[in-house]
Amino acid sequence: MLLNITAALVNLNQPQKYIHWSIFTVSLANLILIAVMLVIFGLAVTLPFPKSKTLLPPEEHTPIPLPPPETKQMWTARARTALLKVLPPLKLLPDRQPAYVASWIYVFGVATLASLGVVVASGIVLAIGGVNWWHDSSVGHFFNSLHLWGVEMFMAFMVIHLWGKFWMAAWRGKRALTWMSGVLAFLASIVECFTGYLSQQNFDSQWIATNGKDAVNATGLGSFFKLTNFGQMLTWHIVLMPLILLSLVGAHIILVRIRGVSHPIQKAKGRAAKRALKAAEAAAWRGPTKRYDILKEGTIATVIVLIVVFALATIMSSPDTPSLTIETWSKLAPADFMATAASELAGTSETANYGPPYNHGTQYVQKIGVSWQLLAGVHTPINSAQTFVLKPLKNLSPGNKKLTLALRRYNNADLSLQRAWASNYLKVITKVKFKNHQPVIPKANDGPVPELVDSELAMARSGALDASLLAQQQFYGTDYTKPLLFIEDGNYFSSIAKKEHLYSTQWGVMNETGSYPGQPWLWLYTLWYHVPGFSTSANADLIAIYLTGVATIFLLLVPFIPGIRDIPRLVPIHRLIWREWHASK
Repeated sequence: MLLNITAALVNLNQPQKYIHWSIFTVSLANLILIAVMLVIFGLAVTLPFPKSKTLLPPEEHTPIPLPPPETKQMWTARARTALLKVLPPLKLLPDRQPAYVASWIYVFGVATLASLGVVVASGIVLAIGGVNWWHDSSVGHFFNSLHLWGVEMFMAFMVIHLWGKFWMAAWRGKRALTWMSGVLAFLASIVECFTGYLSQQNFDSQWIATNGKDAVNATGLGSFFKLTNFGQMLTWHIVLMPLILLSLVGAHIILVRIRGVSHPIQKAKGRAAKRALKAAEAAAWRGPTKRYDILKEGTIATVIVLIVVFALATIMSSPDTPSLTIETWSKLAPADFMATAASELAGTSETANYGPPYNHGTQYVQKIGVSWQLLAGVHTPINSAQTFVLKPLKNLSPGNKKLTLALRRYNNADLSLQRAWASNYLKVITKVKFKNHQPVIPKANDGPVPELVDSELAMARSGALDASLLAQQQFYGTDYTKPLLFIEDGNYFSSIAKKEHLYSTQWGVMNETGSYPGQPWLWLYTLWYHVPGFSTSANADLIAIYLTGVATIFLLLVPFIPGIRDIPRLVPIHRLIWREWHASK
């Protein structure tokens, strides 16, 4: 059966290659994808568009039918009349379009919608199959590949569409809201895609979550938007964000239908001429038109997108590096596990000193003017010694006399002695040796810590520690915050990321295991980490968030910014887009 393809024809599971240029570092896969998008855009504005066989006279606008006198004051009748004035059937489902619409660049709006349809359909199938289906089934994995490449095409087409509309100055003629709704839909798509990566429950999602949490925590949003809670991210991805995204896309389409597509850019000299041109750009098109079958175009676009996505999924598949569990970590790198457990007891680990939303530490608290992190406070309380070591061992101790005595001795000591024992243990753990898989370390003044750590290692190797940390929460076992923070405190987690070439100046949230493109649409955020001074700042995440916010507002308000909104008039790319129209004048 064709869907039972388990191996890609092109192996993209090899580690990424990176290109270094100036202050930037970009994966070769992302660079190739961006280059392909630029080539497609270049072809779209230069390749000739099929000419219409027949130009039609200006479209006649029939009057809006008014309700009879006996019902015209009814709310329903008045609402229907108002809607028909704003969006008559000829605008909602047009069968004509202005004659100047003769460029491939116009196709990418429909292509974006077609790709979105493929993404939604494949996503529904994955949701029906369940969160583990695509990990366990070759059919499920194939649908995941369809979903992945559908997303890549959706985002690529949306960006090309955005480029085209910028060079067409498509906000002219009272179309600023159309531009702004498109930008908001693009931003919602980024969040939708990001939550999708986080809900995969594989190594990619673990790495992205632990890297991305610092920026979210710095804004104070980490108290309720928890990247390490895969169940919450799945809810955002399949319920909340689709509602927001589809609403914005729907609003954008309605605005396009109401206002129509922007007219070709023309020059005008003199104040009166410019005023007249501005009024003409805002008015309905009164020039020649041509046939336009919007439903046929949408169907053809969907079929083509399906063929391309199916081919990409078949040829290249999708990555699925298994999640790292505490059990796997303790078996493959027991010395690192033991040292990490001791650091939790000593209070020297990253989590022990992190700060809100986990505890009152200060090591990872960021502040520029105001600390949103401190204002949000502690919402996921984590005492590293208790959470990661002592509480799980307490649940294990009944029936284990030796462990019970070790816990009693440790708990009866004051904090300074507890940490002194753990610190002394950390000094000798580097010399640990294993005989028959059991740790043997030199003696030191470390009190009951060796017994505690040995018991913790045995618990981890059995898989019980994974279950214990997941059980330390209410309701559903989808919040992986505690096990992920514990894993992140060790060195083994980052060593895997380094082998996968994820550990780069892009801070993990943009990269992908293997040689897959990952999330190039996050470049607007990740590029700030490449700037000298920013990447080494203690407030690097907050700097990136603020600057990305400013850039986003800037993009949203392009129609209102003098100079920037005039760039399309000064750089004549628009003449390529509308060259046939200009040639006919």
